[in-house]
Amino acid sequence: MAHDRLFLIDPGFDVSGRDDGPFVCPFCNQIEGLLASFPQLSLDIEVKRVPFARPRADIVTLVGEANQGLPLLILGDNPPADAKQHGDLHFVSDTDRIFELLAERHGFPRLLRPAGQASKVA
Repeated sequence: MAHDRLFLIDPGFDVSGRDDGPFVCPFCNQIEGLLASFPQLSLDIEVKRVPFARPRADIVTLVGEANQGLPLLILGDNPPADAKQHGDLHFVSDTDRIFELLAERHGFPRLLRPAGQASKVA
């Protein structure tokens, strides 16, 4: 499988005009926790942390300005049918779906959900 690339906001950032930081992105930080708990499973994923400030030039170059929200998982190959596409790249930006794909594609444990509750993403 070609390498998947995961983009997260670099934790501990400040926000212009606010003096109550530093901050973490709540969505990216959830994924950071999973990566930290199972570092051996992330060896075949390229993880990049980028600054909070927009525009995020590296992300815009890859998936377009409208898709620079993070977290972002760019899929190396065999993208699922619900992946978005920009040029030749397939990607997912929904945090719950990223968790599902990390479990399916890289063997991470799944999020515990109440019995019988399916993911909200089909």
